[in-house]
Amino acid sequence: MMVASRLAPAGALLAGLMLSAAAQPALAQGQVTVYCSILEEQCREGAAMFEKATGIKVSMVRKSTGEVYAQVKAEASNPRGDVWWGGPGEPHLQAAEEGLLDEYKSPKLPELHDWAQRHAEQSKFRTNGIYLGALGVGYNTEVLKKKGIAAPKCWADLLDPKLRDEVQIADPSSSGTAYVFLATTVQRLGEEKGFEFLKSLHKNISQYTKSGIAPVKAAALGETAVGIAFIHDMLTQKLQGAPIETVAPCEGTGYETGSVSIIKGGKNPEAARKFVDFTLSPDAQNINAKLKINSIPSNKNSLLSPDAPKFAEMKLIDYDTPRWGSPAERSRLLKKFDTEVKALPR
Repeated sequence: MMVASRLAPAGALLAGLMLSAAAQPALAQGQVTVYCSILEEQCREGAAMFEKATGIKVSMVRKSTGEVYAQVKAEASNPRGDVWWGGPGEPHLQAAEEGLLDEYKSPKLPELHDWAQRHAEQSKFRTNGIYLGALGVGYNTEVLKKKGIAAPKCWADLLDPKLRDEVQIADPSSSGTAYVFLATTVQRLGEEKGFEFLKSLHKNISQYTKSGIAPVKAAALGETAVGIAFIHDMLTQKLQGAPIETVAPCEGTGYETGSVSIIKGGKNPEAARKFVDFTLSPDAQNINAKLKINSIPSNKNSLLSPDAPKFAEMKLIDYDTPRWGSPAERSRLLKKFDTEVKALPR
């Protein structure tokens, strides 16, 4: 009896501890390393949400799309990352074709818009579409007014000599945004005329930045009159009070299919798959609306910001993402840009 009387309190204590543990947040269930190529605010918010929901610790590294591609390729023999989150689809497709990404058919795929499902199929399920963003021009109204320069409406307007040293775009070797612009120009005009346009525009470029978001922020701060970037990123600056206006150029423009991929050979494949499922969910994609980021989400149940660009009102070219994401084509265009455009004096 004495033994029983001593065990009873112990049993009650154990039951109490179990109930207490059940009421606590999930204990750590592993870790995942994510290379993030969307806005830093999105990266931080997404990592915090995923950790809270799963207990999986997220190690987040924010770099531009081209930088992540180069890192994934350099680390191929000993991958340090598990997931590549965000950035235009072309570098993801190149990495897929080069055997750097793992195939994964997420259970979230049926919830996605047709364009996102098509993107996954084109990559043989080695990458997934998470958002759409149209390429365009953003300009600082105050700077243009002060300098007496008319607001651009078309790509051709950016060749105006009055805009010398007043246009910024990122370097296509490090920026997925700038690569979409390079590929859009070549598709729109043909390669010969496209490169002639880029050489003429080069005279007005003040600098080729490392990140695609840098020209947007420079235009918002009045450090440059014009930035070439995705329209939704420029709208974010406008909603925050910057004197920015945007335009989808009159000749037609291309667009990005923002992507997420699992890095082949990563050390945490199960956690990586869970993270990809998360990025395709409304919970993750609604971060955009929360942060006033106006890209078009891929999940049909995600919130669409009322300020999001209206694709139906733009002249869009039939942008060939698989073509421009092929390893041979992307590598060739980047090399040609470096030697025939970027190397020119201004």
